[in-house]
Amino acid sequence: MLLPRALIALLAATGALALPQVSKKGRYLFTPDGNRFYVKGVSYQQQGTVSTDGAPGAFPEPTDFIDPLADAAGCARDIPYISSLKANAIRVYSVNSSMDHTACMNAFSTAGIYVILDLALPVTGSINRASPSWTTTLLDVYTDTIDAFVQYDNLLAVNIGNEVVNSDATTESAPFIKAAARDIKAYLASKGSGALVGYASTDGSDTTDDWRDPLANYLACGSEATSLDLYGLNNYRWCGAAGSFEGSWASTVAAFSNYPIPAYFSEYGCVADLPRLWNEVPVLYGSQMVGEWSGGLAFSYFPAVGGYGLVNISSDNTTVITGSDWALLQSELSNVTFINSPTSSSAQTTSPVACPGQNSSFLASTTLPPTPDAAKCACFRESAFSCSYTGSPTDTGIQGDLFNYVCNALGAEGANCSIIAANGTTGTYGILSDCDPVTQLSWAFSYYYELSNRNPQGCDFSGNATANDSVSTSGANSAAQACLASVPSGGVFTPTASSGSPSATGSGGSGSSPSQSGSKSAAQAWRVEVGALGAMAGAALAALVGAVVTLL
Repeated sequence: MLLPRALIALLAATGALALPQVSKKGRYLFTPDGNRFYVKGVSYQQQGTVSTDGAPGAFPEPTDFIDPLADAAGCARDIPYISSLKANAIRVYSVNSSMDHTACMNAFSTAGIYVILDLALPVTGSINRASPSWTTTLLDVYTDTIDAFVQYDNLLAVNIGNEVVNSDATTESAPFIKAAARDIKAYLASKGSGALVGYASTDGSDTTDDWRDPLANYLACGSEATSLDLYGLNNYRWCGAAGSFEGSWASTVAAFSNYPIPAYFSEYGCVADLPRLWNEVPVLYGSQMVGEWSGGLAFSYFPAVGGYGLVNISSDNTTVITGSDWALLQSELSNVTFINSPTSSSAQTTSPVACPGQNSSFLASTTLPPTPDAAKCACFRESAFSCSYTGSPTDTGIQGDLFNYVCNALGAEGANCSIIAANGTTGTYGILSDCDPVTQLSWAFSYYYELSNRNPQGCDFSGNATANDSVSTSGANSAAQACLASVPSGGVFTPTASSGSPSATGSGGSGSSPSQSGSKSAAQAWRVEVGALGAMAGAALAALVGAVVTLL
């Protein structure tokens, strides 16, 4: 029976029932009563604006998003339908952390539905597969979202990335994903939250699986502090009547036979033939799969590019219009019976898998980036720069152009931008590579300004910089040394709440959307060009940044 909207609204307002905390033991998920928990539901996010750029056949990248959990009326409209699937979870890809999500989150909780929430935002708020980094800016986006949702009892998990790695060439991104998991796990623990930390991987194809499985193992290897809690696979191998366990999923089950953490299908539902039969559902929750997999999420409740979508919404946004695709999924999911084996008391603990070695198909170093250090970055901005970036803190287009210009200009002088560069293949991370673009540009501008002997034209950059000659070379060197002296030993620590990074984007703007995290951050786009600078080390200069270079 579909619940009336008035009742949904009332229950959302009262938040009458609390959902039990789902936890992991070994490779399985469990509820407090010791029974296995299987993810069973749909992805839930309206399609934002998508770009037509990119590789042929690639899923288009988003440029904005629609926050479904800030729309109380939309949630009241949709929850009865999602409940009719006998769903227990939804996945949401991007939210605006400055908005109020109480009505929707409480209404989903009352309906017995957990939320798996992606932390990334598209364009500027996700790990950039083309030039990956893990910075104070991204950390702020992630922690802002956690702060907005940690209060809700139905926050099952947070994803620190979605399909960031999509080829062997982008496996350099893996250390940044793993560093994000490490820091977000520590942050959640500091908040007393039991939410799991996950990642959603693209599946690739039979010809590219040589990086998929090493990536999965990499994200689960090592200590509990650095491994994922939950691995998601966006899997579309089962396509309608032609699908079968042997032909579609047997190899995937075999590949994860010894995987040490819970895994689920973070998306599934091939659209090769419409309507979708959803005949894979009984198998997904059947005996052939549940030893390795803990359910999945059908893609997608709302229409999405490529023919996906289970329902349509009327033009006035008040009415859900279902079709045969929906009815078939409803029939299959409603008939699922969970296999309660093993129970928590009989589940075996697991040992971490070995971290994969590097090769031509897997480039990731086991040396991870440091925790983004907002205090260090602010210290440099306040006292160590003779030429500061004073342009827009959020205009990533201008910032990208300026990074390209100044780093190439430094290269022409025999210097480089290694202080602000990060390389996930070699495992080398410049001392300011974790800082926001304002700090990084100010460092590069100051370097160039000192090389020009403080020629006024050396601190102009088309009106985006301002000289501060009250900062002497010796004073800047001393300030830089003092800033670095406060960096925690080893560079890893528990992050605190939003640092107020000058280019933080957690309060809104563009965001991630279904199947589309890992979009390129223009603010870091210069790193695509910096490789041309080669191995030229910074000269021994009696200048601010010359002294800082020697600190690497």
